[in-house]
Amino acid sequence: MSGAELVLHLVGSVALLLWGVRMVRTGLTRAFGAHLRRAVAACARNRFTAFAGGLAITGILQSSTATALLLSSFAGRGLIPLGIALAVMLGADVGSTLAAQVLSFDLSLLSPVLIAAGVIAFLSSASDRPRHLARVAIGLGLMLLSLKLIATAAAPLKSSPTFATLLVGLQTEYVLAALVAAVLTWLVHSSLSVVLLVMSLAAGGLVEPRLAVALVLGVNVGGAFAPFMAQSGAEVEARRVPLGNLLMRGAVAVVCVFFVGPLADLLARIEPEPARLAINFHTFFNLGVALLFLPFTDLVAMVCRRILPERATLDDPGRPRHLDPNVLDSPAEALGCAARETLNLGDRVADMLRQTMEVFERDDQKLVKAIEQSDDAVDRLHEAIKLYLIQASRQELGEEDGRRYVEILSFTMNLEHVGDIVDKNLMELAAKKIKNRYAFSAEGLAELKGFHARILDNLRLALNVFTTRDIALARRLIAEKTTIREAETRAAESHFARLRQGRPESIETSSIHMDVIRDLKRINGHLTSVAYPILEAAGELSETRLRPAAG
Repeated sequence: MSGAELVLHLVGSVALLLWGVRMVRTGLTRAFGAHLRRAVAACARNRFTAFAGGLAITGILQSSTATALLLSSFAGRGLIPLGIALAVMLGADVGSTLAAQVLSFDLSLLSPVLIAAGVIAFLSSASDRPRHLARVAIGLGLMLLSLKLIATAAAPLKSSPTFATLLVGLQTEYVLAALVAAVLTWLVHSSLSVVLLVMSLAAGGLVEPRLAVALVLGVNVGGAFAPFMAQSGAEVEARRVPLGNLLMRGAVAVVCVFFVGPLADLLARIEPEPARLAINFHTFFNLGVALLFLPFTDLVAMVCRRILPERATLDDPGRPRHLDPNVLDSPAEALGCAARETLNLGDRVADMLRQTMEVFERDDQKLVKAIEQSDDAVDRLHEAIKLYLIQASRQELGEEDGRRYVEILSFTMNLEHVGDIVDKNLMELAAKKIKNRYAFSAEGLAELKGFHARILDNLRLALNVFTTRDIALARRLIAEKTTIREAETRAAESHFARLRQGRPESIETSSIHMDVIRDLKRINGHLTSVAYPILEAAGELSETRLRPAAG
């Protein structure tokens, strides 16, 4: 086999390992994501239960990075104290070594069994959870297969002078070796995969024990660095959790790198086999970090607050508050976040609509500007929700999740259209009224206020329909279309009656008055659209409103 073929086989095997790890993590997250998050919250009573919870959850998820991102989300929303979150992370770091310990044994015979069982279960099941668990089985099978392929691909490298030359530069440069492993782990975002790769290379005799220890040190630092960088754009509170984990792991790694030789010799007395030595050091390193820092997580939290202090920022109404990027692997939870943010969007639009009548009553030019700024915030929120939904839809959506995805996307678009009508149409009419110093008649203003109040009530009803998906509320919202149509007719007739009477105020404001009624009715049309998919799914809609043709 040529050198190019060897490298190709090795790269392909490592890629298969990474994919297997990802399948296991996403399968478990989709199947039990909500339960795992509740488990994290339940075990956060004190640092010792937090440590145990982190160990158990990450032992299942096989990813301390996933746990770090989850905890960052919790800490960012103030749901868990930073000291407790760091205790969970210490447990998560130890838990991530359990999977490595299990996979360090020769379980290659299980690989075809797991893959076959997973594929059969996936193809034969129509419900979501069994299919997600089938992904887990396939992922485990692929991981075991990839380890066998890595061993096979690495065997010829023993006699490769080129590879030997590359390793010579690292055999005594332990700091450089640790840095190389840290960068590699950060790039692939999976410390488990890189530890297993080091184990395979050590088992093949390509990496001697001391170099393996140095590489494992780098893997642990890189594994802590990956979630910290992933949260670089998040709130300060969310970034402190991965920062604390990086500080704890990094501090111990810096000390250990100067004692690589003694550590390797000590571990060789326990299990001299190079592959087992690398895996054991991975476990002992994280146990040591936990024993050293578990009593002092509050102190580490204080250091993190010093490094990343609170930033004094103005509240931005256009900044999303509920779009958690860490649950995108779980479509049901991501859709829940999008729905909550849509309600936030609805509240912003309701404020704009509520202030509209104040503008017409008081001729408040400042309020016109404020509504224009509110529409800019609504546009940003709408864009954020839309992009978040697109990211969530990249995962496989079940039938119910797919229906909810369409409902949320459609309703956010309609709310954004309502904001545009208020800003671009109603505020333009208000500006015209203010500029020309027009005034509505007392009767005309009362009519507008009554019509506006009904639309505002329907907006609140639409938000309730969106939240509850209640059939009775949806039918009531649709019925309001007829009521609004009748109210529009009555308002027009009253206005025309005042015109016939020659009322000066009515004559001056005639076009503005009728345009306001028309735009408010358009808003109502956008709001009632939320009820149609709910009623259609329930079989509550007729095919057509037309009467049957005669004969």
